Formats: sequence, structure tokens, C-alpha cells
Amino acid sequence: MPSAAVLGRPVAHSLSPALHAAAYRALGWDGWSYDRIEAGEAELAGVLERERSRIGFSLTMPLKAEVLRLAAARGWRAERTAARTGAGNTLVRFPDGVLIANTDVAGIDAALGLAGADWDTAAFADVLGGGATAASALAACAGRGVGLLRAFVREPARASAVRAAAEGMGVEVEVHRLQEWNPAESRIVVSTLPGDAADAYAGAVREVPAGAALLNAAYSHGPSALAAAWERAGGRAARGEQMLVGQAVEQFALFARAAVDAGQHPVPLPADLRERVAAAMTDAIRAQP
Repeated sequence: MPSAAVLGRPVAHSLSPALHAAAYRALGWDGWSYDRIEAGEAELAGVLERERSRIGFSLTMPLKAEVLRLAAARGWRAERTAARTGAGNTLVRFPDGVLIANTDVAGIDAALGLAGADWDTAAFADVLGGGATAASALAACAGRGVGLLRAFVREPARASAVRAAAEGMGVEVEVHRLQEWNPAESRIVVSTLPGDAADAYAGAVREVPAGAALLNAAYSHGPSALAAAWERAGGRAARGEQMLVGQAVEQFALFARAAVDAGQHPVPLPADLRERVAAAMTDAIRAQP
């Protein structure tokens, strides 16, 4: 039966096994399995060779750029958003070859939708942070037609990832220091700062435009200080758990389609697969201590 795993270092903290296991139970897919495997950049190629029987992998840090380098060397396909952002968080083995995808983009888009992002009235979008998740946030906003992206980082000279991603997408990007961010003019904001680092900017949130949407992509059990301040100012906020579920649903769908194509899953996929998987994963993440 099909199996998948999450790869990274460290990987013990990953919630992916709990999310995928919950989806298997909800769908009655008793034979499926999902594991954690510790792997750094130097071990990635060897782990993928050793684990050839698995239908796919979720990839966390520090492997998101390394898997694309490996894909280029092996002739694997890179899905459009993975190529544009320079980051892959999903590897899927289809019968006709390996696909590298970046489902973080879909997860960010889904979470901003839950926060009521009004793409039609947003002249620009703000992204806090300059790493791989920031590049995915830029891609999500560019995919919605936002022509100007503003990245706020600690050190502008080190914002090469967001500059390269914006150039690859053909959109304009402005790079500013984090201290220059003004919440009062931001209709769409994605914070990709790690852990609770974004909470340091909660005090700057005194007013926001009507209907403004915020996503704090860092996972936390409950609303962050930044999200709470945003909502007190009249905006709507999505949490990291909603992005996490959104990207995991897309991974699950890719793994399921690959298993069907390979003849490892004999029954048709349910038409409401994404909805059922999202509900199961949301319940699982809310049950975490």
C-alpha cells in the first residue's frame, strides 16, 4: 500500500504525520502510512534512493532548495511555483517521472482567502521576512494579480531570495527594513517571520484599512499577539495552522493522484476529497497539546 514521509532536520516537531494520518482515517484508507525521516542536505539523495518504495515526501528545512538542485541534476519536473520561488516542499513519484511542487503557495492563498483578502482593491501586498516562505507569499500574491510586492526584512542586502522570486514572476518588488512597515496602509499582509518574532510588531498595529487581511504564517497554538492586535484594529487574521492545513491538503491530493496513476490505490478518489481531508486535518491540528 502507498506510503509517504516528511524529510528534514530537525523533523521531530513536524505535525505532518498527524495531519496525514487523520486524513487517512477520515477517508478509511487503512493501508496508507506516513512517517518522519531525519535528513539534511547531504543525505537527501541517499534517503530518496533508499526509500524508493514511497509514493512521495513532504520536505521541510533545510531541503527546499536542495531538492530543486537535485531535480535539475536528475531531470525531474519542477512545478511552476516551485521553479519560480526556488523552493520545493513536495516530491511525488508519478509513473512518468518525479514532480517537485511547492504547495506552500496554495496554502498561503487558502489562508488569505479565509481572512477575506480583497485582491481587487489591493494595490500592493506586504510580506514580512525574506526567506523561502516569503518567496512563496510573493508567488501567492502575484498569482492573484497584485502588481507591486513590498518585502520588509531585517537586512535588505540579504533579500536575494525575494528579489529573485519577484524577477522570475515578472512583478515589481520593493525591499524595505522591517522597522519601516506601516500597518495603517496595508490591505494584505503575510508575516513569514519565524516563531513569535512577528509579535514584536504588534504594538505598531493601531489602525488598519477596512477589511484588511493578515496571515501570520508561523504556527502557534492560538492567535499570535500580532494577529490579535490586527483584529482589534478591525482587520481579519488567518493563523499559521490554516496555511499548514492548506498546503498539506494539496500534498495529500498529489500523493493520492500518484497512487491512483501507479495502480496502488484501486478505488476512485472521492469528489469531495479536499474538503474531507481539510476538515480532518483541521480537527487534528486543533487537538495538538
